Amino acid sequence: MISLVPGFTLDEGDAEIRGFRQAAGNVVINGRRPNAKSETLGTLLSRIPAARVVRIELASGDRFGTDYAGRALVANVVLSQEGGLAATVETTLRREYRGAILPEGSISALWNRGASTFNVALAVKNAGTSEEGFDQLVALPGGAEQEYREKFSRFRNPQPSGSVRWTLNEGEHRTVNLSASLNLNYDDLTQSSFVQSANGSERNDALVQRWFTRTMEVSGDITRPLGSGGIKLLGLASRRYRSLRDQATEASLAGDDLGGLFQNQHDWRDETLARLSWNGTAFSGWTVETGVEGVRTRLDGQVDLFSVDPDGAVTVYDLPVSHAVVTEDRGEAFANAGRPLSSRLRIDLGLAYERSRLSVRGDVSARRTLDFVKPKVALDWRHGAWHSQISAERTVAQLDFEDFVSAAELSADRVNSGNPDLLPQRAWEFKLSVDRALPGDGRITLDLGYDFIAKVQDRVPTPEGFDAPGNLGDGTQFSAAANIDLPLSRLGVKGGRLTLYGSYIDTSVRDPYTLRYRPFSGYAPFYYEARFRQDLGSFAWGTSMTGNSGSDSYRIDEVDFNRGIAPNVAAFVEYRPNPRWTVTLGSENLLDSGKRRVRDFYDPDRRSLMPYERELRHRESHLVAYLTIKRSIR
Repeated sequence: MISLVPGFTLDEGDAEIRGFRQAAGNVVINGRRPNAKSETLGTLLSRIPAARVVRIELASGDRFGTDYAGRALVANVVLSQEGGLAATVETTLRREYRGAILPEGSISALWNRGASTFNVALAVKNAGTSEEGFDQLVALPGGAEQEYREKFSRFRNPQPSGSVRWTLNEGEHRTVNLSASLNLNYDDLTQSSFVQSANGSERNDALVQRWFTRTMEVSGDITRPLGSGGIKLLGLASRRYRSLRDQATEASLAGDDLGGLFQNQHDWRDETLARLSWNGTAFSGWTVETGVEGVRTRLDGQVDLFSVDPDGAVTVYDLPVSHAVVTEDRGEAFANAGRPLSSRLRIDLGLAYERSRLSVRGDVSARRTLDFVKPKVALDWRHGAWHSQISAERTVAQLDFEDFVSAAELSADRVNSGNPDLLPQRAWEFKLSVDRALPGDGRITLDLGYDFIAKVQDRVPTPEGFDAPGNLGDGTQFSAAANIDLPLSRLGVKGGRLTLYGSYIDTSVRDPYTLRYRPFSGYAPFYYEARFRQDLGSFAWGTSMTGNSGSDSYRIDEVDFNRGIAPNVAAFVEYRPNPRWTVTLGSENLLDSGKRRVRDFYDPDRRSLMPYERELRHRESHLVAYLTIKRSIR
């Protein structure tokens, strides 16, 4: 339902952000933010039986508290308080092009009894595909082939999960929410290669990766009346364990072992937070929300990398930071106030103060204290069918603790060094959002943004000769996005709807090697999406097309270009014999689109402006078909 709301694009938030306030997306349920954090909004929404949804309404973020102030559009999913049981059972069978059948399934149930609502959900996702293609390594500038590799890869990603939630709603500012969830993620890659070298030798290579992630979370909140508003206490604790077994081996065509590289990674991440806030009406029509939040996060990460030669001799590689324990204690005080200036104009003001104490121990030792003041202001204006909002805000990015620990990428034959001295980038962000209702239930939205960024997080050289996540100088980012949602009945296409979305991002920072300005690593300048759907009574069909221009990554001795060759096209047909049953047959990657990756290598680093070697990677993942059957129970 959310994906079909005209002019609205789901923002699921960021589960990896430490703390609660900054991890919000752009959807609330019954006007309140879900208290879960480690699960995406898409996952939470999928557990709500459709029969319980009364309506979905769009409103400015200021209606839903300080976490959403400054957002032009937030979707509010309004649920029925009707008593009894509602449930949804769904099963899906996917078939990838080599014939493997990948089953998926989910069941979610919601039971209302008086003021209490219980929600239980179990699900198993089972993404998977196969790829085939080649790698070609050539010398530059002449282009003589050095090595050619025929590749076949198989990906499997089963993800079982379960959750239970209880809500008690006894009226305004009289609520209790408790939830618990468990998510498992098995991410497996098996790759085989036939390699031909320029010297005439041939061999077989193999790459095997086995990721496992287990995430547990318990959270709860209670709200009670206080003065002219309500006071809310929220607590959350999450525990994540992750491991990776990674091996790249070589063998002769006769099957003789030629040795290989092996890597074991383990990390444990704990997060515990508490938040106390009050919101209500103050003097002269101002609505106010203020509060404090405290978070303690700890990551213990360890990596072991070693090689085994054909005789069985083991060599252990001493990575720059192979073991680190990172601990952060962070506190934030915040206040937000807003009021109408007229019947059409509203102002929202916000101020937050953040202070954190960060320590790193293990192979390295570091300690520092960081503090930031983060003001913001937003003006919201409505005139007839037009709605616009302009805002200015100071933001501070959060550090990814995994960047503090070194690890090898065996699939790319390179090392990512850890950097215990990494600092968060900070920015002044200016945004303009405009949307307009169109005849029928269509909508057009336009978002423009310009950011001035200090200490851009990218990649920097290390004393050991690697590169690592680090801070460059000042940079800028310009962004533009447009979404057009058009009902087509007035144009003679009964039940038809066309949605077009496109975005452009332009970034600029001075490169530490060439001293020239270049884009940030990992940003795709262009992204586009087109969707068409037609509902014809019990039947519906649709198609979609998505694609992007690819992104570049800049390293010490390499520029890595990732490119899509053609758009990804998907299609489906849907049959609803009655309101309780839905059968969907669909396919993904109808055009057999592939992807291309080009890596240019420099010696000794990118201060040499001309690369000496180039690697071209080409992959085809082919068509994936699926059949989904959904049953609603009420």
